[in-house]
Amino acid sequence: MWQNISVTEFILLGLAQEPMKKKMVFVIFFIFYVGTMIGNLLIIVTIKFSRTLQSPMYYFLFYLSLADSCFSTTTAPRLIVDSLSAQRTISYNECMTQVFALHLFGCMEIFVLILMAVDRYVAICKPLHYSTIMRRQVCTTLIILAWIGSFIHSIAQIILALRMPFCGPNLIDHYCCDLQPLLELACMDKYMINLLMVSNSGAICSSSFVILMISYIVILHSLRNHSAEGRKKALSTCTSHIIVVILFFGPCIFIYTRPPTTFPMDKMVTVFYTIGTPFLNPIIYTLRNAEVKNAMRKFWYIKITTESKR
Repeated sequence: MWQNISVTEFILLGLAQEPMKKKMVFVIFFIFYVGTMIGNLLIIVTIKFSRTLQSPMYYFLFYLSLADSCFSTTTAPRLIVDSLSAQRTISYNECMTQVFALHLFGCMEIFVLILMAVDRYVAICKPLHYSTIMRRQVCTTLIILAWIGSFIHSIAQIILALRMPFCGPNLIDHYCCDLQPLLELACMDKYMINLLMVSNSGAICSSSFVILMISYIVILHSLRNHSAEGRKKALSTCTSHIIVVILFFGPCIFIYTRPPTTFPMDKMVTVFYTIGTPFLNPIIYTLRNAEVKNAMRKFWYIKITTESKR
């Protein structure tokens, strides 16, 4: 399985080469990463300790925020550090670890988005059976299966990466290790590896996107039978979910469902779904969800008041 011949480390070219642009990259993505971690951790802590956010939808939102935090952490810290570093090297083992982590948490995010769509479908289309179908034991089982599926996907991706022989240049024209930029350096016939990559990552992204969009179309169609107030609340929740799905899956499909070619925009597209989407998710889910905002205010007000009395 181990095919690497002579390369022990890679050099990541990053997003910019000029000193001023590198400083701008540092400032911009430091703010993005800090905002991502604060926003997602606020959601995680609030859902964990708030008694009003114990429904299955928020149970899945908890794991979406957890996946977002980990997903962003696989790429953002290295991008930030490398933007101020003269040496942008990453060892072969670290590179393979990044590939594994990137696909583990990225795939987990996909599965959680599907579970959130399932939850909304049951809540809106099968309201009388919702508490029976989406009980906590079922939700926990679904999350465990999502982690197992993500792990299997990541193992398949790392096997592809480990089978790539590197015997020449080690410059990666990217800010992180992934199969597409690594494939550019591999001294082998790239057709089969790319075919396997498209049939794995590409198929997961494309099929999941189609399933999600069909499910939300069915949900929105069924809202005709609800009251005006019920339609408004359900529409607000589903709109948030649809926005997140489009922002995440659009770039993923662009990267993973095409022949082994690279485009100048690839790095910025990857930035959008690895760093941008985890930053936007907490904003989308809190600004468009009054229940989350109210629970967050109440929880943190009680927390700060309790601490101040001590």
